[in-house]
Amino acid sequence: MPELHPQLQADCHDLGGVASGRLLLSRNASLHWLIVVPDTEATDLLDMPGDALALVMQDCQRIGQWLKQVHAYPKVNFGALGNLVPQLHLHIVGRRPDDPCWPQPVWGNLPAAGAWSDTEISAIREALTHAP
Repeated sequence: MPELHPQLQADCHDLGGVASGRLLLSRNASLHWLIVVPDTEATDLLDMPGDALALVMQDCQRIGQWLKQVHAYPKVNFGALGNLVPQLHLHIVGRRPDDPCWPQPVWGNLPAAGAWSDTEISAIREALTHAP
């Protein structure tokens, strides 16, 4: 697994490993903003080999389903931008009409907010890195 880009380290909690790589949680606790960092040297999602791409998408789909089923988010945004952080990373963000930047995208619009508690981080880690 490549070392995490310094910006990802600064902006996120490292929740641990998933099948396709590492799972991160944005430090901003306004909403559940998770990031999958695939175990690859590729910088663009569509450059990944088919089997690796399928594994990444399975992890992202599982996280999206968890956001909808456990946290009742009616919408999940998904994106692989990489304009500022070149390391391939995939954003999976739970959205609802009452979130702080709805209906705008979270990028550049999410106001600073409180932090996740250690208990909340542990619960999210347990739910997403140890679940089938």
